[in-house]
Amino acid sequence: MLQNLETLAREAKSWPFEQARNLLAHVLKKRLGETERAEARALIDAGKADEALAAFPALQRPVILETGYGPSGLPHMGTFGEVARTTMVRNAFRALTGDHWPTRLIAFSDDMDGLRKVPEGVPNPEMLREDLHLSLTRVRDPFGTHDSFGAHNNARLRAFLDSFGFDYEFMSSTETYKSGRFDATLLTLLERFDAVQAIMLPTLGEERRATYSPFLPVSPITGHVLQVPTLARNVEKGTITFEDPAGEPGNRTEVPVTGGHVKLQWKPDWAMRWVALDIDYEMSGKDLIESVRESSKVCRALGGTPPEGFNYELFLDIEGKKISKSKGNGLTMDEWLRYGTPESLSWYMFQSPKSAKSLHFNVIPRAIDDYLAFIESYKTQEPAKRIDNAVWSIHAGDPPTHTSPVSFALLLNLVGVANASTKDQLWAYFAKYLPDATPQNEPLLDRLMDHALNYYVDFVKPSKSYRLPDDKEKAALLDLAERLKVLPADTTDGELIQNEVYAVGKAHAFEPLRAWFGALYEVLLGASQGPRFGSFAAIYGLPQTIALIEAGANGELAQA
Repeated sequence: MLQNLETLAREAKSWPFEQARNLLAHVLKKRLGETERAEARALIDAGKADEALAAFPALQRPVILETGYGPSGLPHMGTFGEVARTTMVRNAFRALTGDHWPTRLIAFSDDMDGLRKVPEGVPNPEMLREDLHLSLTRVRDPFGTHDSFGAHNNARLRAFLDSFGFDYEFMSSTETYKSGRFDATLLTLLERFDAVQAIMLPTLGEERRATYSPFLPVSPITGHVLQVPTLARNVEKGTITFEDPAGEPGNRTEVPVTGGHVKLQWKPDWAMRWVALDIDYEMSGKDLIESVRESSKVCRALGGTPPEGFNYELFLDIEGKKISKSKGNGLTMDEWLRYGTPESLSWYMFQSPKSAKSLHFNVIPRAIDDYLAFIESYKTQEPAKRIDNAVWSIHAGDPPTHTSPVSFALLLNLVGVANASTKDQLWAYFAKYLPDATPQNEPLLDRLMDHALNYYVDFVKPSKSYRLPDDKEKAALLDLAERLKVLPADTTDGELIQNEVYAVGKAHAFEPLRAWFGALYEVLLGASQGPRFGSFAAIYGLPQTIALIEAGANGELAQA
């Protein structure tokens, strides 16, 4: 069974497996010579990854994947997306190698960076304005809950990642710099300062070239992270010299580049981390393609090998603009979880990472129902199809066997038509349709009810717009009501009801037939689209559905 999974992983077409195969090739090239690499590859392709691992000690070091986060604003969906997608690659790599090879995922927070501007939508902006240029872990927390703004935002990120169950190691830039974890690589950069400058200076404008240094010293006077020229270097002592704006004019300050006394500019910093932490894989947004190229050059100048990775497209807000954590123009993780499930968010992150997508409230209902549909299709797929199904990557090869018996779209319409405000009211409608269902044995349905109630009140109800039927539609609606009256009043057979709906649409010559369903949704539900009508009617109740149809046909809903 294990060998079969490895075979499937080698042939899988979905992007996490493509990335996993790229990562494997990268690790083999990085750690082994040409002859050893060929031998190891032959073993792996024969389904003997464990033997390759045993034969070549260099492969026994963990394969390390990294995601980066700048906590200058509240965590947003792009941050979660990077961790989720990297986790999908990690899961695919484990399948490819039979889960024999150790892997680690580092979530790195660049919290030693100086606060350069006050993010929008944050309380006590004056406090943050006073703390500009301090490291984020020295900026006071405007929320008043943590020791610093960086700590607050880090906690928000970790709480969400933990709630989702991600397997990761959190690293803080402040802690790693101060602990000495980066000291050896920082000293290498000091020694190869000119080589790094030769890489970075051509990428800068003339004015910035005149003052640029990869080292950002932390002022001993103010604690500010300074963008000032490096005036002198002492490789033997491991120090740089600069002029501190807060000191006396002309006085020079000397500090070691180790122990947290300096921070690197972010591109050299990125490269330094790749070397110091031995990073094998890191993905990034399309807007960072040039930055990846420059950081890769610095990485090589420091004696390292740049990691494998790929560039994903950016998320856009409802106006098609790039989402920015400082502007707060995108969904927060808390907002998605108010209206949708974590699984639906992961599904959304899986889809077409190289295509730009809107990340707004209106994508959530579809994401929920698409996730549910993929779970259902997984049950009947052959193994080669299953491994490329999004839910395999979302659930590390072990998706749930049971989800929700009804769609989110149906729940939204049930909330609206029933005028429900509590889950108890919704469960009452399910008493006949699913007599054995309870919140305990249908936990996902119970959660979806919460999401549906929240989403309906905040987004659907304010935009509902019923319309009057035209003569053809009115006749068809009244015909449907009469046909449903012939059925047993207590029927819960959604298919039986749906067949009558189809029959009426055909009898009244709706062409295409979806125009008939569009009329049902717009006249009866006040929306442009809706759930499978038969299932909706079965849950809502046949007598209530008949009354709804007659009210819509007579124009009562549009006039209410």
